[in-house]
Amino acid sequence: MHTIKIIKPKKIKLGDTVGIFTPSFPANVTFKEKYLHGISELKRIGFNVIEGDLTRKSINQGYRSGAPQERAQEFMDLIKNSNVDFLMSTIGGYNSSSMLEYLDFEEIRTQRKIIVGYSDVTALHMAILTQAQLSTFYGPAVVPTFGEWPHVLKESFASFFVMGSDSSMINYTLPIFEKWSNHFRDATTHEWKSVDREYFPNAGYKVLSPGVVDGSVVIANLNTLCSLAGTKYFPDLNNKILLIEEQDAPFAEEERSLTQLKIMGIFNIIKGLIIGKAELLNSQGAPFNYDELIMEVVGTKKYPIISHFDCGHTHPMHTMAQMISIKLDASTSDVKIKILESAVE
Repeated sequence: MHTIKIIKPKKIKLGDTVGIFTPSFPANVTFKEKYLHGISELKRIGFNVIEGDLTRKSINQGYRSGAPQERAQEFMDLIKNSNVDFLMSTIGGYNSSSMLEYLDFEEIRTQRKIIVGYSDVTALHMAILTQAQLSTFYGPAVVPTFGEWPHVLKESFASFFVMGSDSSMINYTLPIFEKWSNHFRDATTHEWKSVDREYFPNAGYKVLSPGVVDGSVVIANLNTLCSLAGTKYFPDLNNKILLIEEQDAPFAEEERSLTQLKIMGIFNIIKGLIIGKAELLNSQGAPFNYDELIMEVVGTKKYPIISHFDCGHTHPMHTMAQMISIKLDASTSDVKIKILESAVE
């Protein structure tokens, strides 16, 4: 592994056009009403929308939106389309990695468009980081974020838009959201809009290991990151701050995934660890909590470790740019995360 120079994407503004791609699960078909609401929210805010070919045609192959080559073609068509200013995923899934060998990373690097999504889109984030050396955004997707009823949460949108539009943003301390939610509401019924979202007060971040560090951050869904181990798409995490999050988090699977990173030596080479809130945490009868499980696997470290960060499958969410320089101050219980440089140019 060697040090690579990361380039930043071009900044966006209201009035720009977003290209919508569906890299895995066809949420635009399965959750059609919520998807269309998400599109209307993007337009209401002030963006124009161009759907990728598979998305526009509502192609549905059950668990996926099309063959790997077709999904890659949809993505690359949006990258090459001069009318598209940035790209956003419909949702995640399980099979974004199938696209990777069919992508044109040189073209992706040349176009320098913001590419945003989370969860299984981690496969694209890591591939574009390692093969195109382009920073992408771990942030909102159409259905889960902009499909929120009655409107996208202002905190989630503000985090994305500030990160994506302000090229002068430096030394910016991320706000701690007043409240958070992991409330699951079925989008195959009317529940997603007929049942009010339930929230919890946000107590802030939990210090598992104190310390202060600054460095480049790599953001990933834990399960998807582990699936890339042994491939050229797995990132160089040496001397990086690692931010990992999960959706479905039964303790048995969390222990396995965390242990995989431990066996790979990852926790010995990073300089900081941030754990996001999980949407569906399941202790499976264990007499310990998630933080205790994390520390059991990771072990005692000299670098800062925090949990309960708001980036991932809970609402609202912070948008984070790959390899951006941040400062993690966990010297006290009043944790501060500061963005040290702009994410766009």
